[in-house]
Amino acid sequence: MTGPRYPAAPSNRVFSGIQPTGNLTLGNYLGAIRNWVPLQQDYECLYCIVDLHAITIFQEPQALHTATRQVAAALIACGIDPTRHVLFNQSLNPDHAELAWYFNCVARMGWLSRMTQFKEKAGKDRERASAGLFVYPNLMAADILAYRASHVPVGEDQKQHLELANDIADKFNHDWQVPDFLPEIKPLILGEATRVMSLRDGTKKMSKSDPSDMSRINLTDTQDQIAQKIRKAKTDPEPLPESAEGFEERPEARNLVTIYAALTDQSVADALGEVGGKGFGDFKKMLADAAVAHLVPITDEMNRLLSDPAEIDATLFKGGEKARAISAPIVAQVRDMMGFVHPGSSL
Repeated sequence: MTGPRYPAAPSNRVFSGIQPTGNLTLGNYLGAIRNWVPLQQDYECLYCIVDLHAITIFQEPQALHTATRQVAAALIACGIDPTRHVLFNQSLNPDHAELAWYFNCVARMGWLSRMTQFKEKAGKDRERASAGLFVYPNLMAADILAYRASHVPVGEDQKQHLELANDIADKFNHDWQVPDFLPEIKPLILGEATRVMSLRDGTKKMSKSDPSDMSRINLTDTQDQIAQKIRKAKTDPEPLPESAEGFEERPEARNLVTIYAALTDQSVADALGEVGGKGFGDFKKMLADAAVAHLVPITDEMNRLLSDPAEIDATLFKGGEKARAISAPIVAQVRDMMGFVHPGSSL
């Protein structure tokens, strides 16, 4: 069954997704989006606004519509090129949902039950969580494998889902006797600030869902808002350490220096060589200046793009067409392998 009908999977195709919920933050930018941009030089990239994932919890329709456009504008403003690569929202390509159903029948309940992110998001009352939240990792696997993508840029908190996607691919290849049809997905963990923490609590991830807007810097924040949030960020009374070992028991100091290093394109060690020994008053001014210089041009370009929502929609629609042109023959091959009667079936 593995003859010439099933060509080798590509070796340089990247897939990554981001949810259209709430404002994108500095954490989204430094932890993911900024690292996506240089990948466009060496990989064939598909960047997806994962609106199907978003509805695992209820989304008000107009808010979801607006957020999808905002995220698209942010990605383009940050440097994603939708003319050379593929930018689309997930619901434009039904191949994701179809393949996810097949994977629902491949993945095992025990595998999904061990997913720590489901436990965190469902909380104590898991009986009230949606079935979609439980099988979320299967849809994530389908997002990637619908394109037989070779690489996924991920944060540490997504590595478990990627491991599950590889388990699903292995079982599919084994059960339908198609070795290597679904490829092993390799993680790309990039950048100094892969996990940006809250400005109010250095032990918690910066989140767009945090009730306190002061806990995060949004990509829509003004220059004054950015400076104010950094000025009021939680710190401790000691000067900044001169080496990373000095961050022990100082999560807020570690977080702010890590952000500064990422914004100024330095390693944390090099950043400490510049700011080690300074008090937080002086350092916060340096950090605010770096954040403003980096983020305000992005915000200005986002606002320009959002002034023409029809153009954003057209860009996403074109991206959806390009995405489906890649996934359609792959999903058709999956139907063929599984024995479905469908147009073009060779069984």
